[in-house]
Amino acid sequence: MFKTVLFPIDQSREAREAADVVVNIVQKYGSNLVLLSVVEEVTDSTGSVMTSPETVAQLLENAKSLFSQQGIPSETLERQGKPAFTICDVADEIGADLIIMGCRGLGLTDEGSQDSVTARVINLSPCPVLIVP
Repeated sequence: MFKTVLFPIDQSREAREAADVVVNIVQKYGSNLVLLSVVEEVTDSTGSVMTSPETVAQLLENAKSLFSQQGIPSETLERQGKPAFTICDVADEIGADLIIMGCRGLGLTDEGSQDSVTARVINLSPCPVLIVP
């Protein structure tokens, strides 16, 4: 049913908690797992980029190792761009059957939850999206 599962990850607690659900679904359906980290170049007040390539590489390697310990092979992808749009573009590109992501209370604008990455992915996704609270 879910041949390819896309799991966008970041350093949030919610992403770590969603990993358990990813393990269960991937094992149950024998899915291919693709781990994605989206780097949104944000600069601080001094003009330096706040996310280093080393940090992202380490995040992906740690996630890959976590799933490997569960007997789940995974592919890792690192992309640059706006997170919601990039997640949906990658899902379309790899033919994902499901996106699993954590629900985050962070990253909202003053406009409210309609502008969260999660809400945008739900609205733009080319496939079903499972949000883990």
